[in-house]
Amino acid sequence: MLSRLSYFFCTLVIICGCFFFYPKWNAPRGEAAIGWDVSGYYWYIPSVVIYKDLKYQRFADTVLQKYQPTPEIQQFSRYPDSSCVLTYSSGMAFMYLPLFTVAHVLAQPLGYPADGFSPPYQFALQVGSMLFALFGLWYFRKLLLHFFEDTIVAILLLLLVIGTNYLNYASIDGPMTHSWLFTLYTFLFLNTYYFYRSPSMKYAIRIGLLNGLMILIRPSEMVGVLIPILWGMETISMQAIREKLLFFKQHLSKLIVAVICVILVGSIQLVYWKYVSGHWLVFSYGGDDKGFTWLPPHTDVYMFSYRSGWIRYTPLMLLALIGIIPFLRNGKNKVAIMAFLLLNLYVVSAWDIWWYGGRAMIQSYVGWFFPMGAMVQTMFHRRWLQWIMVPVIILFSYINIWMIIQAHRGTGLLDVDNMTKAYYMRVIGRWHPGNLEQLDKLKDTDELFEGTPTNMKLVYSNDFENDTSIHCPEPPIQGNVSDYVSTNREYSSNMVFALPDHSPKWLRVSADFRFAHKQWEVWKMPQFVVEFLSNGKSIKRNNIRPGKFMNENETKNEFIDVKLPKEPFDSVKVYFWSAGSNWDMLLDNVTVSTFSEN
Repeated sequence: MLSRLSYFFCTLVIICGCFFFYPKWNAPRGEAAIGWDVSGYYWYIPSVVIYKDLKYQRFADTVLQKYQPTPEIQQFSRYPDSSCVLTYSSGMAFMYLPLFTVAHVLAQPLGYPADGFSPPYQFALQVGSMLFALFGLWYFRKLLLHFFEDTIVAILLLLLVIGTNYLNYASIDGPMTHSWLFTLYTFLFLNTYYFYRSPSMKYAIRIGLLNGLMILIRPSEMVGVLIPILWGMETISMQAIREKLLFFKQHLSKLIVAVICVILVGSIQLVYWKYVSGHWLVFSYGGDDKGFTWLPPHTDVYMFSYRSGWIRYTPLMLLALIGIIPFLRNGKNKVAIMAFLLLNLYVVSAWDIWWYGGRAMIQSYVGWFFPMGAMVQTMFHRRWLQWIMVPVIILFSYINIWMIIQAHRGTGLLDVDNMTKAYYMRVIGRWHPGNLEQLDKLKDTDELFEGTPTNMKLVYSNDFENDTSIHCPEPPIQGNVSDYVSTNREYSSNMVFALPDHSPKWLRVSADFRFAHKQWEVWKMPQFVVEFLSNGKSIKRNNIRPGKFMNENETKNEFIDVKLPKEPFDSVKVYFWSAGSNWDMLLDNVTVSTFSEN
């Protein structure tokens, strides 16, 4: 069968990504398999099995110092009574437990410390996660075959693995929750299908245990209960609701058992919270920004932001969104699937830290590939649509592969946290887009001159030698005085001047800079600002952060090129803003020149 061949090809791709492209078990610190969020999911196991200290975490500092899975403690929060509450829920710890057990048995015989974080544990989590993903992918194929013909299923498997971020989380970042949840959702869909085809207690128990386990992994996965509750409904009519209620009445005992299973599994977390904190419910994430905004959610930026938008970084899923149209016409189980997809998107995008990206959508791809399948079916029946879709699929799949390569072994082009539209459009899909330092300015400004300036004329300069109001706390860059910004001086001197000639198209403003200490947090870096004014009102503002291109104690000239605005203006203002920097920034020898394009 063609879908079987497709599965084996996808398996080969995933294995190559895991073992050859980026074997994370060999990576250091937070890049290792047990790093960042994964270390938090996993922390329950060594706490209980090895160190026997789940409540007070006395061993944590030693482990963090040795392996550095995170720069500082993020795995738990410490209460005033010295008890500690682990940040993440415990579901993934149960999933990791068989992998941990194998590694724990083999660690010392292989010559490694049995401390929960040495290479055998890293290897076990990485490879075990990949195997579980392949297991789920095989059953995902079985699920799709119940609804689509074999050729369609073969294409859908390729689209999932080659065209979406599922590949990254199945092969490279496998220990994260997403591919695990994808597999669990696959089992939930399959057991729901089997239950409605032949209702029996074993399927009800499986459905309850699967829902409970997914909630234990991520409480927001409670949206998954909509799948078994609404399965089989094609409309939201009174007749359909009555039939559903009658079905539940006929199988009430199975429904009760399923609910009990959900509660039993989900209550594990409540028992843990009660043990370590004395409270049944704890919001373990902490922080004012780590909550939900329900009205309105951040759906638009979550999906389309250049910073980390789901569709922006996995554009192939746009076809699944379009596929909703044919799916609503001809698909099966429309109410259950669409209710699940829409509510899940709502919950995921309501999280206030919406820029964590489209990875949270991966588990829901089990549902999204029903509309995707409907779209592929439509393409098969309309040749003109094939001519449009095939190139689009190839392009979007290429972008997905480019994203994965850049994320792990790239040339520094992918910087999701600081992405802007201008920078994204300039680098997307390219391997050698030009001077990286100059391109990096597009993360601050949307204008970059890359040609050869002509008719360059100096229109303003300032070396601050005659400014007696400046009392720089450090030795000047040149001469007797340099301007500066610091924690105590948020803004530099304002330099306001008129342009004698508005006919040139560009303005280049340059200055010499020096930092005694590097400010690493980008959002705190001092900004080099050019502003155009009309009667004192700002009509255009551009800026860059010179500190991104400099080392400590380095003196360097940096410049910003700005297009003259089309709107009338009477003056230009140049200044520097500390933006909350922890350190001083010195600046000197400001020059402003106009120039034209070649």
